Amino acid sequence: MIILITGFAPFGGETINPSYEAVRLLPDEIAGHTIKKQELPVTFQGAPVLLTEKVRAIRPDVLISVGQAGGRPDITPERVAINLMDARIPDNDGFSPVDIPVEKDGETAYFTTLPVKKMVEAMKEAGIPAGLSYSAGSYVCNTVMYAGLSLAAHEFPAMRSGFIHVPFIPEQLEGKKEGTPAMELSMIAKGLKAAIKAL
Repeated sequence: MIILITGFAPFGGETINPSYEAVRLLPDEIAGHTIKKQELPVTFQGAPVLLTEKVRAIRPDVLISVGQAGGRPDITPERVAINLMDARIPDNDGFSPVDIPVEKDGETAYFTTLPVKKMVEAMKEAGIPAGLSYSAGSYVCNTVMYAGLSLAAHEFPAMRSGFIHVPFIPEQLEGKKEGTPAMELSMIAKGLKAAIKAL
């Protein structure tokens, strides 16, 4: 099985993004599956385009996109992506959409096709704090999740697709509110590996 796993570049004034840093730590093979990795820009328009290019080139069996959800204490697979771009802060292109659909005339929402409950249990069994999330937000993470599931629905019906959010890492906590949760990068990578093994 070929698994394409993506992470994001830094954004919002950060110098690091744990999503792609953790993806980079993953081996090229997990449980007999070939792992392909790709960094995506934190841009509403560029990220789906690059994602689509990579999926069409690699034709993976599974697409897993990973993003940062600063403030969450756990690794959280997402259940649903909505057809909405609504930015709290501008993306890395300076684009700040408000109430704009990801795809004009697209489906209202898509549910993940990954076995997210099984993935959460596998991470917990590996000693990694994990839980399900029912909102991927309305920023670029949600847009990428929606784009991946739309691509699966229209072009690659056999491809399973979904999204996993990860916490800040301790190196990002300087200047943040006291008590902001974080997780070691090595633990995030371990969690992703456990989630992949649960496929």
